[in-house]
Amino acid sequence: MTKTVLLVEDEKALVDALTSEFQFEDYKVLTALDGVSAVETYFKNQDKIDLIILDWMLPKLDGLGVLRRIRRESDVPIIMLTARDYTGDKVAGLMTGADDYVTKPFDTEELLARMQVVLRRPRQIQTSQEKPIYQLDDLSLDTGKRQVTRGNHHIQLTQREYKLLLEMFRDIGKTFTRDELLDLVWGVDFDGQPNIVDVYIRYLRNKIDKFPNSKKLIHTTRGIGYTLSVND
Repeated sequence: MTKTVLLVEDEKALVDALTSEFQFEDYKVLTALDGVSAVETYFKNQDKIDLIILDWMLPKLDGLGVLRRIRRESDVPIIMLTARDYTGDKVAGLMTGADDYVTKPFDTEELLARMQVVLRRPRQIQTSQEKPIYQLDDLSLDTGKRQVTRGNHHIQLTQREYKLLLEMFRDIGKTFTRDELLDLVWGVDFDGQPNIVDVYIRYLRNKIDKFPNSKKLIHTTRGIGYTLSVND
């Protein structure tokens, strides 16, 4: 069966050359020239894309940012490309979820071989019965039912409030900056006011941290951002 590759690279000449090589090897090819377009293209076509070739240095949103965004929702195989042969970069990419790493300049035959290797690896396909339930103290978020409860109380959230809480649940204890939450919840191309994050955090607190005798779960780190945690 023909596989579909999303090639994310800002060098047009390299895009053209690799596209030609991939098509010769019977791959279908989608392309993106910057990080924002890469995220948009992937999520519009995620049911079709089998593999992503992702450059590290990209305009608008770098490759690591693209990798983080996609890994929050997908285990699609990703091979990163970079002109920088730094061990720290490789470790960062692999720890964030890259499947492999190729340093420029590279031999096309080697890249094709690495593509075949990662495509042979089994992927974890999550069924509707396996959608996670997140729990912190007496606060629960059921992603299957899209339901939030605290103790015996059902909490009605808007779509944006739900998305904000879900992103914080996915990394309990992490202090998210406003910019990180903007990218994750509103999208990397959001051009509104950054203080929209503060407004929605206040909405969440009014709904989640309002119950008598319940621990405060949403915390502010002054000058940095917000944390979902049982600890102050």
